Amino acid sequence: MTVTPETRVLQSPGATLRYDVRGDLKEADADRPVLLLIGSPMDAAGFATLASHFADRVVVTYDPRGTGRSVRSDGGGELTPDDHAEDLRHLVEDLGTGPVEVFASSGGAVNALALVARHPELVRTLVAHEPPIAGVLPDGAAVLATVEDIHRTYLRAGQGPAMAKFIALAMRKGPLPESYAEEPAPDPAAFGLPTEDDGARDDALLGQNLRGCCGYRPDVDALAAAPTRIVLAAGEESQDEMTARATAALADRLGLPVTLFPSHHGGFLGGEYGQQGRPEAFAARLREVLRTA
Repeated sequence: MTVTPETRVLQSPGATLRYDVRGDLKEADADRPVLLLIGSPMDAAGFATLASHFADRVVVTYDPRGTGRSVRSDGGGELTPDDHAEDLRHLVEDLGTGPVEVFASSGGAVNALALVARHPELVRTLVAHEPPIAGVLPDGAAVLATVEDIHRTYLRAGQGPAMAKFIALAMRKGPLPESYAEEPAPDPAAFGLPTEDDGARDDALLGQNLRGCCGYRPDVDALAAAPTRIVLAAGEESQDEMTARATAALADRLGLPVTLFPSHHGGFLGGEYGQQGRPEAFAARLREVLRTA
């Protein structure tokens, strides 16, 4: 069954946010709370397939500030997970249904962890899928140095060369050697990326979120003390990649297991952005995990 989403507008300090509600909020209750699906900087469009597998409950997706339909009025610049956490707080409060369940992927998982650390009463269960928190890794200094290099490359040469470096980092298996920065830069054309600089510097990932996301220092004590049930998840095909390694390292700090999900970092995707995971199996696993809450 296809559920047509209702788009709503929310004024958050420094941004006009747009979010989509699938289902009737009046039907959300303690037995089936709202399921909030979030990414960052990926917007609501990336969750269309996954949301379609939860037509039996109320599902909410949103565009983080500076992406999709959510417009910034804060003067621009880089954002932090705490910035996004406050937007998420306003969103959950605007729903008016009480604590929600959250599936959050990648940068969205980092932002959701920040939300739980600051406002745990708003989230009943958080499934944090592959948060790229570099600082918890043994090779965190090398990863963060690489992130800084990607940011400098973006400012100097534009989207293509910087995104090529980002993709190479995301695909890298195992810890980064200290000499990683000395390796030859990847060719943007090899990834189908532009080699010429168009002068734009408005990329939501490279210009707004990358450094704040990867450099986020989670409040482990606050997360451990939160009443929220936290599930740290990674893809079966993501082993030894930075995001899966960071998930495992954070899980170790919190004394939690890593819950495996089908496919890879984008395992829930069903063709969005030209990427294909295993969304049906992914949704079944998510449903199972939420059912055990």
